[in-house]
Amino acid sequence: MHGRMIRWVLPFALIAVTVTGAAMATSGATKARGGTVKTAKSTAYGVVLVGANGHTLYRYTPDRKGVSVCDSSCRTIWPPLLVKATAKPTAAAGVKAALLGTIKGPRGMRQVTYAGFPLYFFANDKRAGQMNGQGYGGIWFVVNTNGALVKKTASAATPTTTSPTTTSSGGSWG
Repeated sequence: MHGRMIRWVLPFALIAVTVTGAAMATSGATKARGGTVKTAKSTAYGVVLVGANGHTLYRYTPDRKGVSVCDSSCRTIWPPLLVKATAKPTAAAGVKAALLGTIKGPRGMRQVTYAGFPLYFFANDKRAGQMNGQGYGGIWFVVNTNGALVKKTASAATPTTTSPTTTSSGGSWG
């Protein structure tokens, strides 16, 4: 009887640990980034939007203006840029403050938008200046200061992974 119970309980315990771990990873990733939007210059993509920590921001092409369709499993890999429900996003030099906004986000937070579209980080960009999510699946792209997707990509065999050089607006990548 005891052995049978362990066989039933163990898979559910593993599912609970996996789901909790994913939620914690997403939560930690988004809280650490705050709601400041900066710019950084990339040789391959021009001036693009980045978070306060210099990590690249992306747009998801299935999203619509004012609507995120990235569900909880999507947000594990593509954490949204979030602010507290009562906070407003901040525009650094080079960012058009009039294009910043928010929509309802997960866990009572607000997701930052630019030109009406939700902004996300890519979990595989481990440090400032990386753009490993550019062109991912043909549906994730960096964003320029006008709010447009930047689809010009570097060689698919060589993802852009460079270190930032800090400027007053956030960074510059070679």
